[in-house]
Amino acid sequence: MKELSDFIKSKTTIEETTLQAILSKFKIKKVKKGDLILKRGQIAYQYFYIKSGALRFFYGEGDQQLTAWVVFQDEFFAEISSLSPQKPTRFNIEAIENAELFYIDKPDMEKLYKQFPAWQEFGRITWEAMAVRMIDQIISFQTLSAEERYLEFLANSELMQRVPVKQIASYLGITPNALSRIRKNIKKI
Repeated sequence: MKELSDFIKSKTTIEETTLQAILSKFKIKKVKKGDLILKRGQIAYQYFYIKSGALRFFYGEGDQQLTAWVVFQDEFFAEISSLSPQKPTRFNIEAIENAELFYIDKPDMEKLYKQFPAWQEFGRITWEAMAVRMIDQIISFQTLSAEERYLEFLANSELMQRVPVKQIASYLGITPNALSRIRKNIKKI
């Protein structure tokens, strides 16, 4: 759990005894590429930290799948729109490569928030960063062209190497054919 420990310490100042009490509530889960950790219609019950691998949030079925969000190693996440209000999720969360996750159940997380101010601070910092990322993504969709969104996406080469092209196109809000044209145009430049 060194990775999770280091991640927590990078976000907040925390005493070692408090950190160990928090870490003791986490469990580990290994998922294979293509496995779902949450299915549309289920109610989210856990928070996750990605030790290794990558996952995507998507909705729709078959060829009509739309990727809404992608999370990678060293990220802390939850399907908060289901977890917080305890309502069925609109998303599937799928491993896009083999992944190893640390997870904590909602009741344990809430107890730790009440028990440890440093953990509350961690939660606040984590969710503020997630909100900023979501706002940036919304603004990107509202103000940038598909080509500009792709160029911004290219800045994170890890994404390009690890996420299938069809899912990248979906994440950018374009068809795979449109992405192919954009990539072709960029190579000409």
